[in-house]
Amino acid sequence: MKLLDFFKRKTSKDVAKDRLKLLLVSDRASCSPEMMEAIKNDIIQVISKYMVIDTEGLDIQITTAEGENGDTPVLFANIPIRDIKLSA
Repeated sequence: MKLLDFFKRKTSKDVAKDRLKLLLVSDRASCSPEMMEAIKNDIIQVISKYMVIDTEGLDIQITTAEGENGDTPVLFANIPIRDIKLSA
C-alpha cells in the first residue's frame, strides 16, 4: 500500500459514481439508500476487525437470482484484502 493512497481524497466524479451505484443497488433491493449505506458500514466494521481491507475498492451489490420460489435477492460483496490481522 502506498502511503499517499491512504490520504488520497475522492474526486467529485468518484463521489457521484458511488452515490449512483448506491441508488441503483437500493432500487433493485427495494430498500432505502440509507439502509444500503448502513449495511455497507456494518460489513466494513466487522471485516476490519480481522483484516486490513481496501475500502476504496469495496463493491457491494444486491441483485436477484432465480430460485425455486421465484426471484430471490442476492448480496455480492467484492472486498479487496490488503492483509490479515494476527490478533483480533
